[in-house]
Amino acid sequence: MAKLTLTVELTDTEQTILKNDLLDLDAWLQAAMTGKKNNCWKRMQSEWTTKLMNDDSFTDPIPSNQADFVKLVTARSDYKNRAARDKASEIG
Repeated sequence: MAKLTLTVELTDTEQTILKNDLLDLDAWLQAAMTGKKNNCWKRMQSEWTTKLMNDDSFTDPIPSNQADFVKLVTARSDYKNRAARDKASEIG
């Protein structure tokens, strides 16, 4: 997967509002994204470690490396990302 760059658009008014509380908008945004990435990783790791340990057909070691863990999980036929889970819940 290629590196993803996200852009946030703010009006002058929105910037002024944020600058009322925040010293550096970019630093705050980067820290917020880092926190979100860490929390999502913790949830994914916890959920899938449990699923893998409870799967009698899975006998391989669970990778301790983040990239290898994600590659293993997302290659499984029972893996669905958020959009796919939401779509399945709408249908079912």
